[in-house]
Amino acid sequence: MRFNVPCKAFYNAASAVSKVINSKNSLTILDNFRISLQDDILTITGADMDNELNARIHVTDAEGNCTFCVQARRLVDLLKELPDSGITFTLNEETYEVEIRYTGGKYNLTAMNGAEYPVFRSDDDETAPISFQLSTESLMQGLEYTIFAVGDDDYRPMMKGVFFDIDEDHITYVATDTHKLVRFIDNRVSPGVKGSCILPVKPATVMRNVFAKDENLNFTMTRKSATVESEGFTFRCSFLNGRFPDYNRVIPKQSPFRLILDRTAALNAIRRVAVFVDPGYGLEKFKITADKLHIKSDDNNMCTCARETIPCSFNGPEMVIGFSAPFLIEFMNVLRTDEVYIDLADPSRAGVFCPSENTEGTDLVMLLMPMNVDKF
Repeated sequence: MRFNVPCKAFYNAASAVSKVINSKNSLTILDNFRISLQDDILTITGADMDNELNARIHVTDAEGNCTFCVQARRLVDLLKELPDSGITFTLNEETYEVEIRYTGGKYNLTAMNGAEYPVFRSDDDETAPISFQLSTESLMQGLEYTIFAVGDDDYRPMMKGVFFDIDEDHITYVATDTHKLVRFIDNRVSPGVKGSCILPVKPATVMRNVFAKDENLNFTMTRKSATVESEGFTFRCSFLNGRFPDYNRVIPKQSPFRLILDRTAALNAIRRVAVFVDPGYGLEKFKITADKLHIKSDDNNMCTCARETIPCSFNGPEMVIGFSAPFLIEFMNVLRTDEVYIDLADPSRAGVFCPSENTEGTDLVMLLMPMNVDKF
């Protein structure tokens, strides 16, 4: 078997597929790529026990059709160092010896029979799959807003992923770890079907890294897994089992008081004060008045303290409340508008964070539970 391929195209495809492969695998064969040549289409496959990613690239001067496995990390490292020129890839189908040749030299690898590579497990569910199209813009935004809020508690496995709530005229992305919750509704897409799933963090991260922002994706979902396909990639992933919490019941219907902050000024102040928080708690205290936000943190163990004051607008009575500094910084980084609105009821209830203006056809809401504060 033999083919010619541009080194950069080969590297880009192999590098993308390598993101699915775990650093340590229970099956040694999963440390490899499965590479298949069919006519002039080269398919590169990487997998773990729950996910599989295929990349397709065009090759020239193809001879023979074959499937084999080659060590993934070594191939990616080699392609990364080769100059951006054409390379000739040759496989001896009897000895499974691989030769990679370019104008300046050649490299030899040992391959394995591709028949040994595991196939992504099929879904035995008899329920008919649902299919719909989704723009990568919607998917990337939904994952960007939610993935940081995913939980990591093994006792709540259903919270260790992003919840997709699919309706005929919109998609809702949700993530929570019980301390924070993010809900992003995108009305710009119309799937035309109803369904739901919990996407684990790893496949969500792979999707963000692999799919280009200007593509349309074809989703096919069953009860246990999904297949996501673009022009150059096919990604199969398994869902988390479990029932996701009723997020609509958690979000307050109305919080009477609104705090308006300049996002950049607030973020910088929170970051500076966070340097002095107690590492065990991460607590920042806030005293909110009509036109000033006073921020304070202290670490009694190290005898340190920090205070800052920034302008704000608040339509409620003076309030003292505490929030986790790392969580606040995450929220402020995700909210991209010049101003941020924080709706409050009292120091014991969740703060509702939202941008001053949502992109047309979208609705972003973020909840953060407060921390106990005895006094400012």
